[in-house]
Amino acid sequence: MSGATTAAGGGAPLIRLRGITKVYGQGQAAFRALKGVDLDIESGDFVAIMGPSGSGKSTAMNLLGCLDVPTAGDYLFRGIAVQKLSRDERARLRRHFFGFVFQGFNLLARTTAQENVELPLLYRGESAAARHAQARAALASVGLEGWGHHTPAELSGGQQQRVAIARAIVTQPAVLLADEPTGNLDTQRGAEIMRLLWRLNTEQNITVVMVTHEADMAAYARRIVRFVDGVVASDQRNARPAGLDALPHVLEPAAEAGAA
Repeated sequence: MSGATTAAGGGAPLIRLRGITKVYGQGQAAFRALKGVDLDIESGDFVAIMGPSGSGKSTAMNLLGCLDVPTAGDYLFRGIAVQKLSRDERARLRRHFFGFVFQGFNLLARTTAQENVELPLLYRGESAAARHAQARAALASVGLEGWGHHTPAELSGGQQQRVAIARAIVTQPAVLLADEPTGNLDTQRGAEIMRLLWRLNTEQNITVVMVTHEADMAAYARRIVRFVDGVVASDQRNARPAGLDALPHVLEPAAEAGAA
């Protein structure tokens, strides 16, 4: 199941949120994290979600990734009403259509880069030969060919995040959800990760949805959505994404060797 596959429904958006609310707690302790969110995301888009702490952006990301369900409203993914799916059905949707990248990398410390990348394929029941081949290809696509035998402790922060991205894309997801993917990196490494996400979006047509508080990283997106107090405050196209200026660049693993 490839990210190049178009949304079902004859031109309908890949993702459609309508009237989405999310309430935590009950009674006087209830907190409305989302207060009626409407949002469409087309296949192949690159969306940066921004907003202050408590604005609802991380809650929205969890809902988009089927890690949580809305209190009310409709979430359509390829025309499927996600809020009506069972827990197991949502898990299958995540497994086949979504890849996740987190600020803290979330790599298993005692396993190699290749073994980390193979994990989603293991959960899907792929054969050892298929896992090995697909993991090597995913590592090569993020500029880490030949680095599969290294453990996370032997890699720089930027390299660890690239391993995490390889793990996220090894299943060829339709959507890559990145939650503060450059938050633990310095400016140079952060820019390298953003150029990589841009390449995956443009070359593999993977839809990228990224939460970030960094305006210079959001500048790589084709579209910037700002959340304030649980609603979408603005939704604007980026006239010239920063990734356009990065197209000639190719990530070179050797440039990072030994970097902190």
